[in-house]
Order: sequence, then structure tokens, then C-alpha cells
Amino acid sequence: MADPIFKSLIALALLASVLLCSSSLTVATSDVPFILAHKKASLNRLKSGAERVSVTIDIYNQGSTTAYDVSLTDDSWPNDKFNVISGSTSKTWERLDAGGIVSHTFELEATQKGVYSGEPAVIKFRIPTKAALQEAFSTPILPLDVLADRPPEKKLEWVNRLLAKYGSLISVISIVVLFIYLVVTPSKSGAKASKKRR
Repeated sequence: MADPIFKSLIALALLASVLLCSSSLTVATSDVPFILAHKKASLNRLKSGAERVSVTIDIYNQGSTTAYDVSLTDDSWPNDKFNVISGSTSKTWERLDAGGIVSHTFELEATQKGVYSGEPAVIKFRIPTKAALQEAFSTPILPLDVLADRPPEKKLEWVNRLLAKYGSLISVISIVVLFIYLVVTPSKSGAKASKKRR
């Protein structure tokens, strides 16, 4: 009989020690910057046939303290496939306060056709309690089909797509609006007849 009670006491003691350890770890790790970075890219086809890639990287400090000497490097764009048109692929900030957001944008021009998958950007920062630089990574981008052969979009193609998707709804609304218009507005023949009677 003493054996089950002893086992339950040991289990409770282990559970209490695990909870205490996890709460002390949470308290110890919450006093540091927590860097999150989101990298996004969009393609822009020019009339000349060239294609540009616009890249934006947003860096968030979700921690409770300031990150210092924040540097961003995005060297995942090969020089033989992309030329930097505006901005640069690296940027530094003196500090990023807790809850702060910084953003960096640059534009590239594609020189070769193909599917390109970008690697995450690297963010390095310093915290006062540690001598070594800390490192974080952005999200990667979805594969980009650069300089892909796309058929020219017809000018009224979007109208056809809307009608195909919402055609029945548009026709019902049109019928209801026409019915309300006919009920609310007096008929012209009725108005002429009332004038003749006078």
C-alpha cells in the first residue's frame, strides 16, 4: 500500500521540479532580443522584356531587450544571374529596440531565365550579456520563375474571369435592381394620361 503512495509522491516531485526548471529557463531567456525576419520577393516584367525582382526584408525584435549592431546580409542572389539595380544586398542598423521593426528593400534585374529559389537572409546582432555575435535567419522565398515565357494577357480577360466566377450573381442583382427601378419610377404613359385628363 505504501508503494503506490510513494510512487505518486515521486511523480509529483518530478513534475514540480520540471515546472520550476522550465519557468526559470523562461525567465532567463526572456531578457534577450528575439529576432524574426520575413523576406519577400516579387517579379515585375518591364515593357522592354526585362524582369526585375523587388526584395523586401522586414526584421522584428520580439524580445524584451534591445539588439545592437544589427546587420543584414542577403548574398543568396548569384552575380551571374542578377544585377543590383537599386539599394544593396546588405544593411546595418545601430540598434533595434524591443518591439521595433526595421525594413530594407533592394531591386535586382534578372539576366538569365530559370526558376530561382532564394535562401534566407542572415541577420547578425549583439546583445550586452554575450561577447559573440548572435545570428538569425529570415524566411526563404518561394521559387521565382524568372523571365518565364508568359502569354500576353488580353485586355478584357479579367472581365471574362469575373463573369465566369460571378456571372450568375451579377445577373440576379441586375434583375432585382431593374425590378425595383420599374416599381419605384412612374411610367411615362401614365404621366401623359394624367396630363390629358386635366
